Amino acid sequence: MTVPVPECAMVLAAGLGRRMRPLTATRPKPLVEVAGRTLLDRSLDVLKAGGVGRIVVNVHYLADRIEAHLRFRKTGLEIAISDERDRLLETGGGIARALPLIGCDPFLAINADNLFVEGPVPAVQHLARRWDPEVMDALLMLVPLARAFCHRGQGDFHMDGFGRLRRRQPGRVAPFVFTGLQMLSARLFDGVAVEPFSMNLLWDKAAAGGRLYGLVHQGLWFDVGTAAAVPETEALLERL
Repeated sequence: MTVPVPECAMVLAAGLGRRMRPLTATRPKPLVEVAGRTLLDRSLDVLKAGGVGRIVVNVHYLADRIEAHLRFRKTGLEIAISDERDRLLETGGGIARALPLIGCDPFLAINADNLFVEGPVPAVQHLARRWDPEVMDALLMLVPLARAFCHRGQGDFHMDGFGRLRRRQPGRVAPFVFTGLQMLSARLFDGVAVEPFSMNLLWDKAAAGGRLYGLVHQGLWFDVGTAAAVPETEALLERL
């Protein structure tokens, strides 16, 4: 079943960026530049290239700087701020708070510490083409561990022939890595309180019902979660 690209998406930009210090000592992680462009702008580019027109960005650490950046950036996008200055809500809680601003179902969410190079089909459109509301509550964009550039983990998920996901077991390796881009049903948040929690809890809930799915990104992906990953990513981009 093919559905239209969601009209609204969320950029998760409220993190403290501890793993990216010292670059984040005086600026929030989403405003760290890679090859001359901020990670936040690159996330917005992915959403805009896929056809999204309205974006919610959550803010916490050095929130004023992110808001100022968005005011002066000519995006061609409608942007709203979900303010978490009072309390950092993590990934799941941040989305739960922002749901009234997001206002569409399904919707997209993207972490602002990854870098995508698009494949033949924009990543957002690729997700929308795969989305099936009858069987899915969450559809995660993945890359094979073997081509997860700058990533130091052991993989996140196994995927069966239908695209359903299950977790990597402790001490083992899994073949797929989550890229930070996902498509979600609002029903996944039914009954969820607005408090700090990780999206991992809701992924586990979806997986228990067989409703957590994955899709492999057709282009390139870089995990830019640490200070060391910035020059490494820039060198790889230049070479590739």
